[in-house]
Formats: sequence, structure tokens, C-alpha cells
Amino acid sequence: MSVWSELTGQDAAIALFRAAAESAGAAGAAAEGSSAQQMTHSWLVTGPPGSGRSNLAYAFATALISGTADGDDRTQAQVDARSHPDLHVLATEGVIIKRDDVRDIVRRSHYAPSIGRHRVIIVEDADRMTEQTSNFLLKELEEPPERTVWILCAPSEADLIPTIRSRVRSVRLQVPSIADVAALLERRDGVDPVLAERAAREAQSHIGMAHRLATNEEARRRRSETLELALAVRSASGAVTTAARFIEIAGEDAKAIGELRDAEERASALHSLGVAPGQAVPNALRPQLKALEDDQKRRATRSLRDGIDRILVDLASLYRDILLIQLAADVPLVNRELEAGMQRAAASAAPARTLATLDAIQQARTRIDGNVSPALALEAMLVSAIRRPSTERGAA
Repeated sequence: MSVWSELTGQDAAIALFRAAAESAGAAGAAAEGSSAQQMTHSWLVTGPPGSGRSNLAYAFATALISGTADGDDRTQAQVDARSHPDLHVLATEGVIIKRDDVRDIVRRSHYAPSIGRHRVIIVEDADRMTEQTSNFLLKELEEPPERTVWILCAPSEADLIPTIRSRVRSVRLQVPSIADVAALLERRDGVDPVLAERAAREAQSHIGMAHRLATNEEARRRRSETLELALAVRSASGAVTTAARFIEIAGEDAKAIGELRDAEERASALHSLGVAPGQAVPNALRPQLKALEDDQKRRATRSLRDGIDRILVDLASLYRDILLIQLAADVPLVNRELEAGMQRAAASAAPARTLATLDAIQQARTRIDGNVSPALALEAMLVSAIRRPSTERGAA
């Protein structure tokens, strides 16, 4: 099976990377050919969240390390487990990528490949590097060791400093279609076609979120509750109560995502330290576990923020649908299962009010990103979302 077979909606990018991997695997370094087939050693993969940036980066890494355009099963298994000795990943569970981590990965980039054709460094969320941190990478991206390849991932080129952009070859991904994402869920995860289509539609083609909605009933329930609560806001006090519930829902979602992973990491850490299950942790080893717990707390904070942002993205899709109904636009709805409630909301306010709500949602995202209290940002946003049925407005 090809390493590219589980990717979807990115045919042009796959063709480019596959040709580059084939060129890199040819005898004697980069093969001659068209510019699309020539290999370079510094790449930037950009695209909106859920477009599959990191998945494409790891597929490319597999092909490069294996030395074959389609990869091989053994290399793919090791890359998927992030255990291949010639693969290094720089990622963060926090808000920014630390400078010391970049310094360490730069040092590793100078090692010769152990068993593979190339040594590959993947930087996930490269947009989380500060300008000072990015400067550590400049020389490495311009003149990396001969058999080292850097692959950076970010939402857009504009998220990186100009000097970084000038040293990489950019590949921009498109948003996959709902049909493409649904087909992937059916093929890869065995999801029922009806559920796959709904998950892909409600996730707005975000591959990771579509997978979660398709395979986790609780995630689907939480999303439905979020939208129904928003449609039910009738007053300022209701906005405050709903904002509090949104934060609870985001917390429940973050906890569900993090609990299993935290337990697995702790068990793995104890095993690597030689501590048997149920055995007391020696004092000398407690600092290592404390460091792990601190990392998990930082990840939980980021996961909560991500959960709140997902709620705001879902709300944007809701009020986008309401606006389409108000304008009688012949465009498919994202949340068509809630059409009756959206019809009532559409009839209770003018399109200009719905546009103001969409602006308020974006402003809330910006405010939370700037460290404004999520509760206050959500309350302010939901005040703009107050909708009263026409009978209530007439009686007021």
C-alpha cells in the first residue's frame, strides 16, 4: 500500500511530493527534470486547519527515509509511531515553541542518517515560533547537511517571518471537499456513509475533527448541545449562563481527549524509569515525573483553549447558515439537522444582525487569543446572538 493512499483532496501536492521523493531516491542525489520534480532540502507546507498538513509531511518523510516514492510498510510503521531513528519532530503542547527545543533539533539535524536515505526534521505548528526562535533556523534552512530535509508546517506563509519564507519551498494545500473527507472516513475508519457525510459536513472538511465526530458519540452530543444552547439565548442573563456552559463543555471535551493520553504517558514514563505498576516512585525519580505532569498541565490549558475555539468555529457555521436562510441563498447548509431552529432564528432578526453576530464571534476568537478571559469574551459575543421570537418582541 502506498504511503499516500490515506491522504485525500490534495492530488496536486501529493504529485509534487511524490516526484520530489522519487528524485531524492534516485542514485546520485537530486535527479534532473522539471522544477516540479526537483528536490530541495527545506519545505513549508501550508493550509487551513484540518487540511492534512502534518499527515502530508509525515507521508513525505516516510518516502524520503525509505528512498522510494511510495514508501515501505516498515518505515511507515516506524514513522507513524514517531520512533524512526532518522525522524525528528519538533512540536509543542504550549503556546509557543521554545528556543531550547529549536537549538536541540538543529543539533540533531547534523547527524548523518542512521539507516534511512535521509534524516527528516518536521516542525509542526511552525507559526508558534517567535522571531527570536525562528532566527536559529535561518542558516540551517539555507544550507542544511546534504542528507537532511526540513519540513515546516503552518496555516499560511504569512505566519512565518520573511527570512524563513525566503529559504523554503512552499506547498499550499487546499480545503478538501466534504465528499473527499467522507470517502476517507468510510475507507479508512469503516464509518457508515450517512454518518461520514454528516461528520465531514459539520467538521467543515477538517479531517481530524471529522474523524472525531464520526467515531465519538459524546463529541457529537457536545457539539449539538452547543448549537442548541446558542439558538436558545433570549436575554443577557441567558448569555452569561450559556457562556459558562460553553466553558464547561470545552473542559469536558479537553478532559476526554487528555485523560487517556496522560495515563498512557505516565505508564510509559514509569516503565522507562524501571518503576513497576503500584510501586512507590523513588525520590530521585520524582523530578522526571514532575516535569511530565507540568507538560500535561500546559497541554490541558492549550486543549481547553482549542476546545473553546472549536465551539466558536461551530457557532460561526450556525450563524452562517442562518444568514443563508435569511438571504434565501441556494447554498448547502452545514447544520441542516437544526434547520427548524435556524429558520426561527432567521425570522427573529434582520440579516445585518446576523452579520454583527458573525463579527462578534471572530472578535471573541481574537480576544481569547490575546489572553482575554474566555468567559468575558463569550458573554460579550453571546449578547449579540440574543434572538427573541416575533411573538415575544411584539409583546415587549
